[in-house]
Amino acid sequence: MSDTTTMEALARLVPHGARVLDLGCGDGAMLAHLQTACGCTGYGVEIADANVLACVQRGVNVIQLNLDEGLALFDDASFDVVLQIDTLQHLRNAEVMLRETARVGRMGIVAFPNFAHWPNRLSVLRGRMPVTKRLPYQWYDTPNIRVGTYKDFEVLATKNSLRILDAFGLQDGQEVRWLPNARAGTAVFHFEHA
Repeated sequence: MSDTTTMEALARLVPHGARVLDLGCGDGAMLAHLQTACGCTGYGVEIADANVLACVQRGVNVIQLNLDEGLALFDDASFDVVLQIDTLQHLRNAEVMLRETARVGRMGIVAFPNFAHWPNRLSVLRGRMPVTKRLPYQWYDTPNIRVGTYKDFEVLATKNSLRILDAFGLQDGQEVRWLPNARAGTAVFHFEHA
């Protein structure tokens, strides 16, 4: 997820000058945007060689690490904000990584494809797994280990003693606050440890 309007919507949740850890940072576009637009510093964490190289070329500090191995490298509360933008659905143990996000950051921001978005529901009603802009893969070749919904994350946050500071959906770069579980392709949560 690297279109400018989406990055700007997420950047509004990050305090100016924050120390940021971007988990699964991809090519570093989000962290580069935060550095330029918000005066942030920090690191990206990425596993793919090509993305690590892209981060370096953008001037983004990056650590090559498999997130399924955890975040033992980082101390408690060592970052102001930890991002998981389109990362949670790729991890084997999403709940553990969510707790790690809350441990190493004072705040967390998670964004993921919302499987409850109405076009996805319609596809399932027709007997097919959805293929959309946010879920662009066929069921048999998707990198997503799981799919989740806006409402599912609310339950997971409560179970893990996370206090949601803000929650909304994103659709075509626009915030969706009314019925985001049905009307938005992306779920966004800004939280801290309760």
